[in-house]
Amino acid sequence: MAKRTAVKNQSADGVNPRQPCPCGSGKRYKACHGGAGGGADVIVSRPFEGLAAETELIALREFVPSATAKLPLRDAEREVTLASVLPMAAAALIRADGTAFVGLQVQTRSGDLSRDLARAVQWVLSAETGDALPVVGPDDGTNPGRLQDLLDADVNLTPELHTDFAWWMPPDNEPTGDVALSLERANAAILPTERLDAPGVHAAYWVDAGDKAHLRWVRPEPEEQLLAALARLSGRGELDLGEGSRYAGSFRAHGLLVPVWDLDREMHSSEWASPAEGLGKRLQEALTSLDSEPLTEAERRSRDGLRGRQITLR
Repeated sequence: MAKRTAVKNQSADGVNPRQPCPCGSGKRYKACHGGAGGGADVIVSRPFEGLAAETELIALREFVPSATAKLPLRDAEREVTLASVLPMAAAALIRADGTAFVGLQVQTRSGDLSRDLARAVQWVLSAETGDALPVVGPDDGTNPGRLQDLLDADVNLTPELHTDFAWWMPPDNEPTGDVALSLERANAAILPTERLDAPGVHAAYWVDAGDKAHLRWVRPEPEEQLLAALARLSGRGELDLGEGSRYAGSFRAHGLLVPVWDLDREMHSSEWASPAEGLGKRLQEALTSLDSEPLTEAERRSRDGLRGRQITLR
């Protein structure tokens, strides 16, 4: 009897259909991008590239619990507010007072978060008061463009952070039903978070995780360049923010690296603004020095150690 030829159980793009989808949805690949209508979708690893607001968008998408920011839309007749998360994780909605919101922390089957946001923005620009878009589905071939096509690329975001989700409701309106339940659960899950305000410090957030506090700082530099600069500072003993802090590691999110520091939670968040400014200056100096001073052998070993303390968020 002839031997059977072994067939690898994977799709044409090399993904096992039974494994989690690379888009980060939590579903198996065969039930997500590997399913009918999803196979042609391209996963964009750096969806906000080219926007001045890239680092802030990543922070709002990944770890800032309750925040809003005006979207710098070009040629839009309606003002649209970007939200970290909306009731029941909706993709977009028009509040009862007519305020238009688009959410960042949403479920999606698309491989391009920028395109999803563009579709949500286009929907909200023509929606009626009280309407809600629960989810942006798979690409339907309408070619809505991407967020880069709708925003002023040179304008950054200045998010307003909130201690709860009361802004979900118009002033003097009491939530009811599913919205009230969603609001209660969302408020209970908030980790106290503050955006550090200092010259040269952008997309840097203090987070109180309970047993300790953290600084999460979304950096715009290419990963290898940033790792080399971090390694240089580590070799000099300059990678912390002073007493009560230590470098903990980093994670990747939407194509950029987010270094994380453990902080003494007994100190107020505002007390870390000046140390963060100093660290930012040292980091910039280290980045500049790489052009003329290659890493030493010890610094390369340090870089390899830093690389080993990374995880990836999609």
